[in-house]
Amino acid sequence: MTKPLNSQASQFWRLSADALCTRLGCSLQGLTGAEAAERLGRFGPNSDAPPRIEGAMRAILRRLLEPLSLILLVAGLVSMLTGDDIGGLIIVLILAGSIGLDTIQEGHAVRAAEILRRSVALKAEVKRDGAFREIDVEQVVPGDLLRVRAGDIIPADALLLESTAFTAGEAALTGEPYPVPKRAGGVTDPDDSSNALFRGAVAQTGEAIALAVRTGGNTVFGAAAAALAETQARSPFERDLREFGLVVARATLALVLIVLTIRVVFGREILDSLLFAVALAVGLTPELLPMITTVTLSRGALRMAGRKVIVKRLAAIHDLGAMTVLCTDKTGTLTSAEITLAKSINAAGKDEPRAAQLGAIAASLGGDRGSLDAALTAGRVDAAQGWRLAGQQAFDFSRRLGSVLATGPEGTLLIVKGAPEAVLALCTMDECAREAAMARVRELASEGLRTVAIASRAWRGPLREVETDDETDLAFEGLCAFADPPKPTAAAAIARLAASGVRLKILSGDDPVVVKRLAGLVGHNPERVLSGAEIAELSDEALAVRVRTTDAFGRLAPDQKSRIVKALQAGGEVVGFLGDGINDAPALKAADVGLSVDGATGVAQAAADMILLASDLEVVADGVEEGRRTFANILKYVRMGASSNFGNMLSMAAASIALPFLPMLPTQILLNNLLYDLSELGIPFDRVSAQVTAQPQVWSMSRLVRFAAIMGPLSSVFDALTFVALLMLFKASPGEFRTAWFVESMATQILVIFIIRTNGRPWRNRPDPALAASSLTALLAAMVLPFTPLGAWFGFVAPPPIMMAGVALLVVVYLACAELLKPFAIRSGRKD
Repeated sequence: MTKPLNSQASQFWRLSADALCTRLGCSLQGLTGAEAAERLGRFGPNSDAPPRIEGAMRAILRRLLEPLSLILLVAGLVSMLTGDDIGGLIIVLILAGSIGLDTIQEGHAVRAAEILRRSVALKAEVKRDGAFREIDVEQVVPGDLLRVRAGDIIPADALLLESTAFTAGEAALTGEPYPVPKRAGGVTDPDDSSNALFRGAVAQTGEAIALAVRTGGNTVFGAAAAALAETQARSPFERDLREFGLVVARATLALVLIVLTIRVVFGREILDSLLFAVALAVGLTPELLPMITTVTLSRGALRMAGRKVIVKRLAAIHDLGAMTVLCTDKTGTLTSAEITLAKSINAAGKDEPRAAQLGAIAASLGGDRGSLDAALTAGRVDAAQGWRLAGQQAFDFSRRLGSVLATGPEGTLLIVKGAPEAVLALCTMDECAREAAMARVRELASEGLRTVAIASRAWRGPLREVETDDETDLAFEGLCAFADPPKPTAAAAIARLAASGVRLKILSGDDPVVVKRLAGLVGHNPERVLSGAEIAELSDEALAVRVRTTDAFGRLAPDQKSRIVKALQAGGEVVGFLGDGINDAPALKAADVGLSVDGATGVAQAAADMILLASDLEVVADGVEEGRRTFANILKYVRMGASSNFGNMLSMAAASIALPFLPMLPTQILLNNLLYDLSELGIPFDRVSAQVTAQPQVWSMSRLVRFAAIMGPLSSVFDALTFVALLMLFKASPGEFRTAWFVESMATQILVIFIIRTNGRPWRNRPDPALAASSLTALLAAMVLPFTPLGAWFGFVAPPPIMMAGVALLVVVYLACAELLKPFAIRSGRKD
């Protein structure tokens, strides 16, 4: 019995062929060319709407309209209009480079439509004007009579009318790893779709005639593929970055307007006040953030490529690190998706290879070349050596068994294999023995194993073709049990993800019994498995409650997988989804980060944000670690800007109001900002401690605000102390004041990088050489420049040595205080 692929209302396979023909207005003799043309115009081509592909200019414009990008663009343009051509050009170039890199990296999505087109059949065989002929698959219409043979990709959802030993591989649609037997005839069980074919499935054995009922976007395949055309919501990282940009924009605008208004009210020079306000705005703007973000994410993408992960959407790297729940399909991700022979059991229930040996002989001489026969012959290339096929009765799905007549070392044997209940009925055994055998079948099924029974008898009489009447008086040889075994690395990877704070949930289209058994084998051990039928009875609100405590789901339809993802997101989880089938596309699109694998269906790859070159959870665990490392470096820059940089600009704004002269000239502010930005160019390459990557990384504005509320005022306090010391103790002139404070400002902003970059002691977690080089080079330039002839161009005046010694002392005390207060700022953030 196969699993439901759609809602009860759409289960066309519960109707008879005559009823469907009446509904479709066709006959079982096929369509004429004229009828097909009319239906093609009415129903449309048998294809899917191409995914909405964003052009390069639209992608650039979308990124440019982000709050942070607009702030940078305005700051750069205003800087150039007020005479600072170099500073303004640098800001604009940084912004352009960041947007360009981001757009190029995400340009892979342009190929989604072609991937989708190649993932379905290009030709189909239909009966038109009384004869079967090949047509383009796009021209198949409801009412067409289809002929499907082994190896064909089924072109439409259809009702089976005739079949000969026909099986279909529906793993990409349902997650079911075993071939699904298909046979014509009515069904009563709503879960039984054995008389229906579905677009995108692959015919594995036999031949079938079917009536096309649904085409294009109305098929199960089409409903899943439609997810590609939906506009994807902003990812957690994109939402956080946008929110941060809005906060910075509001803070910058408010501070600039306040400073400008107060200075004008107090009668200060309007032009000087305007230039100072513009410089202040540029100083407050984290213009390197887009570049730091893009370079860090791009470097993360390169590192992840080395770990067998191809990144299609850069922001997904952060989202992978922030992930708190990973939903994964079963087949091909937790399991190998290769059917293997797990056990060979004799009639007494003992392990013995006899049943498997006879099954391998039958499979080699007259098998249907399906996955079960392949598992029987795997590793037994010489199973039929010395044996010759003398006759056979092909596997019949109505009888659920088949037989071969073979001559060899044991003489002439009739070997019968098939469904246990069908084979046991033909064996010479008492009812007690038959019931014991079926009990073993049920026991194996509870372990997630599928069984095939083997029986035989010595052949009497001349060699000839086997007839069904010959399949009597058989000796029951035993059972062959098959499994889709878990991957050897699955258990360790699940434990590693759990240790990293990522909870695993299994979302499968397979039977709940099989799902529960597999979960136990990989160390997951869920208390129960929630089925698709149960989920169908739950509202979205009720489902959001159930998913908190349920870690395994079975018999799921594609839309139910995406419902579970959305229910988890409604509970505040950052959700990743790993899947490789057509049925996984909606969930991949709905998840915060969609993960597919190399070799997955084209629809799944197109819907995913990342593609794993190895279908292994260990690769996901590696990617999570890399995502957290990448985000940690981005957060360092944000923390620095939210503490010392913002504190210094706040101090500058207050001083510009309180002092009779500008505390720093506009050109000096822009130079300060430029050197500070240069000092942080090494952040994307910095080391990250294991402690930071141990748990999901979440960018919380409240955490940043609290961090800035402690570290920012600390910077402002020492700026105030510097002002007092320069004016009261050293009696500094305006030129000396500006120079000394410039040096103090640069020293505190740059050196505190080494403190803020790590949660631990800076001497225990040393920075990467690239960060050390960029920071110390910028600091050296800031220390030397005021004492060179070039310093006069910026309005610097060399202060006396005693004044510089006092500034150095304040810097040392500030750094010590920053190190002492840092744990409180970080601990405050962790409570969020």
